Amino acid sequence: MKSALFTAPLAAVDPEVADLLGKERERQRQSIELIASENTVSHAVLAALGAEINNKTVEGYPGNRYHGGAEFVDVIEQLAIDRAKKLFDCRYANVQPHSGSQANQAVFLTLLKPGDRVVCMSLAAGGHLSHGAPPNLSGKWFDVHAYGVRASDGLLDYDEMERLVREVEPKLLIAGGSAYPRSIDFARFRKAADSVGASLLVDMAHFAGLVAAGAHESPLPHADVVTCTTTKTLRGPRGGVILSNDGALGRRIDSAVFPGLQGSVHLQVVAAKAVCFKEALQDSFRSYGTQVVANARAMGDALAARGFKLWGGGTDTHLLLLDVGSKGVTGNEAEAALERVGLTCNKNATPRDPPRPGHWTGIRLGSSAGTTRGFGTEEFTRVGTLIADILDNAAAGVHRGNPKEEEIGAEVASLCRAFPIY
Repeated sequence: MKSALFTAPLAAVDPEVADLLGKERERQRQSIELIASENTVSHAVLAALGAEINNKTVEGYPGNRYHGGAEFVDVIEQLAIDRAKKLFDCRYANVQPHSGSQANQAVFLTLLKPGDRVVCMSLAAGGHLSHGAPPNLSGKWFDVHAYGVRASDGLLDYDEMERLVREVEPKLLIAGGSAYPRSIDFARFRKAADSVGASLLVDMAHFAGLVAAGAHESPLPHADVVTCTTTKTLRGPRGGVILSNDGALGRRIDSAVFPGLQGSVHLQVVAAKAVCFKEALQDSFRSYGTQVVANARAMGDALAARGFKLWGGGTDTHLLLLDVGSKGVTGNEAEAALERVGLTCNKNATPRDPPRPGHWTGIRLGSSAGTTRGFGTEEFTRVGTLIADILDNAAAGVHRGNPKEEEIGAEVASLCRAFPIY
C-alpha cells in the first residue's frame, strides 16, 4: 500500500500554507519588485531547492564526510565549487555558508580573535549589519571603527577611511555594504590595508552578479577574501559563498565554516547554487548584468529629473538610495504608498538619519528583479516616473484610495501582465 506521505499534494496536507504560498506567488506576479536585495530565480533553481536531496545530511567537505551515502552529493557540491571558481576566476570557493552574514562570520572567525580591531563602513552610510554594527555579534565581539561618506556628495570618504586605518591599525579592513550605490576603489583599500598589515575583506553580496557578468570590477585581485550571497544580482537561492585566491587561507576558512560555525550542509541550497553558477556562466547573463546597470541608471535619471536627490549622485550598480525626506515624506510613508500600487521597495537609512527606522528619510531601490522580468531602460524610466508621481502625491498629503493611485496601480498591473513571471 502506497503511503500518502509520498503522494499527497501540499493543498491536501496543509491547505492553509498552500493558500498562503499561492497568494505570495500572485503577489510576485502582480508587483514590480524593486527591493535591491531581491531577484526572481529560474524554475531550475526552484526545482533544485525542492529536490529530494533535501533529505540528505552530511557534514564536512566532498571526499571527507562524517556521514555515509554521500556519493552524489559530493559531486554536486564539487560542481558548485568548481563553477564558482570559474565564474569569479579565483582559486578557492566555499559554497556552504547558509547566508552572507554567516560567510562574514566565518571570515571573522578565521582572521580575528575577540577584541581585535576592525574598520568598516558605518551602517548609516550604507554598510552592513554583519560588518560590526553594535547590535550584531560582530559589533559585540570586536573593536569596530567605522568610516562613512562625504556629506557634500554622499560618496565614500576614502580620506576618512585611510585616516582611521592609520590611527586604529586594524587587523581587518572591510569594503562593501548593502546600500552604497557606487563602485569602490578596491586598489585604494588594498593599499590602506597593506600600510598597517591588515587583511582586506570585500563583501560583494549586492554586486556579485555584476562582477560575474563583467559589468563591475572584481575585487578578487585586491582582496584577501571576498564574501557574497547567491541572491540579489546573482539571481540564485538564498545562501552565502566565500572566495579567495589564497589556498592556505582557504583551508583555514573551511575549518571556520565547519566545524567552527556551521554543522550539516543545506544540500538543496548547494545544488541550487550550482545551477545558479551555471546560469551565470552563460553569455546571456553577461547581457543581463549590463542591462541591470543601465536600468538602474535610467530609473535614477527619471527620479532626478523630478527633483529627487540620489545619494552618491546616481549609481554604478543595480542600487539607488533615494532621499524622500526633502519632499517631507518618511521612508516608512514612501514604502507604504508605493506598495499600495504594486511597487515594492524598502525604507532605508540615509547618511544623515538617526538610528530609529521610523525616522529614516530614504528608500532603497534596485533593478535586478525587474531586469529579470524583461524590463529595459524604457520600462525603468517609466517606473521612475511612477515612483515620483506616487511620492509627490504622498508629499501633498494625498493617500489611499485617490484616483492617481488607482491610475498608477492599473499601469503597474499592465506592465506586469506584459512581462509575466512563472
